[in-house]
Amino acid sequence: MNILSIFTNINIYTVNNIGSRIKKLREEKGITQELMAYELNISQSNYGRLEKDDRRLNIPKIEKIAEVLDISISLLFGEKNDTIHNINDLVQKDIMTQQEKEHITSLKEEIIFFKRIS
Repeated sequence: MNILSIFTNINIYTVNNIGSRIKKLREEKGITQELMAYELNISQSNYGRLEKDDRRLNIPKIEKIAEVLDISISLLFGEKNDTIHNINDLVQKDIMTQQEKEHITSLKEEIIFFKRIS
């Protein structure tokens, strides 16, 4: 399985709640939106939008957020156990629906496209 397979399995309910989960974890750790924005190299207002509209999240941002919060990616996706530490773990676990897999595939394709043009 590859990274595309991982992301296409993510539950829509989970994806729609990741922004609020990030906010909760960030606040629990006492980390400001300003620091998160700095670490993601975006403005504070753009970061605030990520917490409210998690459709703006992409793979690199999810990985960086998990790194800054010092948590596993599995916690961001609402997993009870702490076993998913990176995107490849998601693929290997095969825990996503087909719709989630397709969404992740489109995100990956966007990343590849933007890497090529930059």
